[in-house]
Amino acid sequence: MHSPRTQVPVPHVVFDLDGTLVDSEPNYYEAGRRLLARYGVTDFSWEYHTRFIGIGTRETLTALRAEYGIEAPVDELLAGKNALYLELAGSSTEVFPEMRKLVERLHGAGVPMAVASGSSRAAIGAVLAVTGLDAYISLYVSAEEVPHGKPEPDVFLETARRMGAEPAECVVLEDAPPGAAAARAAGMRCLAIPYVTGTAGDPAFLAADLLFAGGQRGFTAQAAYDWLLRAGGPGVTAPIG
Repeated sequence: MHSPRTQVPVPHVVFDLDGTLVDSEPNYYEAGRRLLARYGVTDFSWEYHTRFIGIGTRETLTALRAEYGIEAPVDELLAGKNALYLELAGSSTEVFPEMRKLVERLHGAGVPMAVASGSSRAAIGAVLAVTGLDAYISLYVSAEEVPHGKPEPDVFLETARRMGAEPAECVVLEDAPPGAAAARAAGMRCLAIPYVTGTAGDPAFLAADLLFAGGQRGFTAQAAYDWLLRAGGPGVTAPIG
């Protein structure tokens, strides 16, 4: 006679996209560099770009417009950058291997998943499609759909609403301090994988519930999956044993 299987609750899992699921930051940097060059800015470096990792595209362009004295309206800049990014993303976006393993395993276990990103809806959809992640994650929310981007909690709260989950039932996977801060402000737990490993000591990361301080190099799907099962709250359950 077999003993009954223990039901362990697992959370609703919310992924950031850029730098967390996919290594898209080089494409965002190149799109930004090309865009700014159109307006006479020729010294936009990768190092400078990293200051804006985790911040929404609109907020980033608003700051750059002010800093470089660009007269074009933000909406014009946003349309230009999105077009450049979509061109690049369609041919050269890679999923972090361990992240793909995690997504596939969570999908197989019936765990609800979504993407909450500072990118445009068009960019999120294009990246999910070109990488094949859309076969596993169909729900995604852009910061363009809410009043405020990260580090405000709006995009995560809207994602939880669309998932039919309470914030306390959600775990966010994030690569940047603004996203980790947004998860905490939303009342969600956070698994942090710093894209820039030098930021691992940021207070927003130190406050995360699980921190892979070495970034993607130290991240494993197995460790994340095991922790997510233990981190679960009421609601969805997955069989163990």
